[in-house]
Amino acid sequence: MSTNKIVVPEAKAALEQFKMEAASEVGVNLKQGYNGELTAKQAGSIGGQMVKKMIEKYENDIKASK
Repeated sequence: MSTNKIVVPEAKAALEQFKMEAASEVGVNLKQGYNGELTAKQAGSIGGQMVKKMIEKYENDIKASK
C-alpha cells in the first residue's frame, strides 16, 4: 500500500508536465499514466534531469535575490 499523500493536489499536473519535459530532454519517450516498461537507467536519467533542473532554478533564484 502506498503511503504517498498529495499535499498540494493542484501541483500534480505541474509535476507531471515537469516529468514529461525532463524525459523529453534526455530522449526518453513517456506516455501518460503508467510507464512500467522503462528501464532503471531511463527512469534514473529522468529523475536526474529533474533534480538538475531544480538545482539550476534554485541557484538562479539565489543569484537573482542578491
